[in-house]
Amino acid sequence: MSLNYKLGITKSFPCNYLPEQEERLLIAVDDILHDREHYGWLMQQGFRRSGNDIYRPHCVACQACQSLRVPVQDFIPSKSQKRLLKSNQLFKVTLSKTVKDSYYPLYEQYINTIHHDGSMFPASAEQFQSFTHNHITEQYYIEVWHDQVLISVAVTDDIPSGLSAVYTFYHPDYRKHGLGVFSILKQIEIADQLNREFLYLGYQIEQCSKMNYKNRYHPHQILVENQWKTVNK
Repeated sequence: MSLNYKLGITKSFPCNYLPEQEERLLIAVDDILHDREHYGWLMQQGFRRSGNDIYRPHCVACQACQSLRVPVQDFIPSKSQKRLLKSNQLFKVTLSKTVKDSYYPLYEQYINTIHHDGSMFPASAEQFQSFTHNHITEQYYIEVWHDQVLISVAVTDDIPSGLSAVYTFYHPDYRKHGLGVFSILKQIEIADQLNREFLYLGYQIEQCSKMNYKNRYHPHQILVENQWKTVNK
């Protein structure tokens, strides 16, 4: 694939994850990059999307953000992950390709309860649509149901080489069921069923407790100096 594409660099701004650091982003500017094939290629280079913006950290004095992906055919769940899968067998998992009216109320309840002290509070429809709508690639919505009640949705991008975990939200009353971890395990399972090679989990930040949960899925790969390195348990 040609490398003659236009990229832009943002000004530095305070980092949301490491307060002592300044963040800067590399942005995919060319319209040609905003399709499924090019986005899949960019993800292999460490990019992600937010809405229709495709970016990669490009900070001056910090390299803490590391892209992380799980090779789904090699994945081996840990003992605790196996226990979680077993304990959540009472839930039904379904796959949708359309956003349903029931999603936003669940998202709003999740943000306003679980993340009421975070930067995403209060929930908004615009914020919600940045996860669930884009013109770059198609998406899957992995639903978790308890009887007739929708309790979790994992928004998941579909790219040529894999699936990409975008955002998961769930009913606050079910937080003890580990639905965030459960959704990732199901994303790995579904990626394998769809013959996708990887599940991309975004950026791993070792120094940030909100972001370092991603390294609990083994084996996984992290992008170091433009090379994917395998990390075994």
